[in-house]
Amino acid sequence: MTDIGSLFDDGAEYFERLSPVLWNTMGNAVVAAADLHMGDSVLDACCGSGASTVPAAQEVGPEGRVDAVDLSAALLALAGAKAAALGIGNVRFAQADAAVWTSDEPYDALLCGYGLYFLPDMTAGLAHLAAQLRGGGKLAMSTWQEHAHQPFGTILREVCFEEQPSLRDTPVSAANRQMEDISTAGKLRAFLEEAGFGAIEVHETPLQVPLDGELAWTLVLGTGYRFLLPDDAEARERIRSRFLDRLGSEPTLNADSLIAVAVRQ
Repeated sequence: MTDIGSLFDDGAEYFERLSPVLWNTMGNAVVAAADLHMGDSVLDACCGSGASTVPAAQEVGPEGRVDAVDLSAALLALAGAKAAALGIGNVRFAQADAAVWTSDEPYDALLCGYGLYFLPDMTAGLAHLAAQLRGGGKLAMSTWQEHAHQPFGTILREVCFEEQPSLRDTPVSAANRQMEDISTAGKLRAFLEEAGFGAIEVHETPLQVPLDGELAWTLVLGTGYRFLLPDDAEARERIRSRFLDRLGSEPTLNADSLIAVAVRQ
């Protein structure tokens, strides 16, 4: 298990609490952009708790199939429970690294919601995923737009740095660097062109999510922000208190995103 998988296992309960206000909305948007058809075969890479998996499975119907791949066993369990509750039987869940996942048969579509930048090497990872698509197969993905999560992220980091000064000297994570590399429509289009995709469309998708204190802290605990937190419970509580105080009484999360659709040539 990698650090990413362990982090999302630990934060799975909190990640899922964000589904009604964030993940489900964008998961449905990615599936809609993919324009799936009955009988299609779909790979949902970095599927999380199933925000794209469930609507994709419904779109392709019982004659289609969805392979839902994620490193987090806890998130996969949540996704599986949703599928079971809805009587969906055309999904295969796999705890695996999407960057090396292979299938015996090519897919008609590849979905990836807010996950591409978590791959150890985003360029190599997308090349591998693209190779799982048939010629003419379609990619639909989402990522954060430049300046998303601001000032939320900046406020949290400053509070965490105050509690843990050594964090200031920690290099920017590979995930954050890669996220920045595809954070504008131009950057994302160029990245997909370099990866060999054509017929590329990139849509700016504005989204503002009203928060209260509980939901704001849930966002910290259920996402990659969790990496910033110390293990010590008292230190975490000090961070939580100062962070929520500085965030203000009626915060809003800037969740502006990009949704891209492209065709494997």
